[in-house]
Amino acid sequence: MERAGHRCEYCHLHCDQQASVIFHVEHIIARQHGGDNSPGNLALACHRCNLRKGPNLTSLDPETGELIRFFHPRQQQWKEHFEFRNGRIIGLTAVGRTTAMLFQMNTPDRVELRLTLSEL
Repeated sequence: MERAGHRCEYCHLHCDQQASVIFHVEHIIARQHGGDNSPGNLALACHRCNLRKGPNLTSLDPETGELIRFFHPRQQQWKEHFEFRNGRIIGLTAVGRTTAMLFQMNTPDRVELRLTLSEL
């Protein structure tokens, strides 16, 4: 939790910002794909990001249709792939677009939550 700054390493929701959200320690590369329990393969994720990601490693870029690996919080910098804009998480790269799309980071309730939290 300290390494992640008490935030989901994918959508950046802070643990304190929604008490009803359960955070998980998730495998970036699922064990079924050869991932292990080492700290370099574990990430803090809110339940929504963890459930949307599941054991998947890739999806199709919504712009190009190319098969793209998801954002890897141990190997990539969040700000290079995403930005917050009006409550939305915008993918700046193929990795960001693909991750945001499959994890459904911009559903109306998530955007509303981010806008509400930004007003506090």
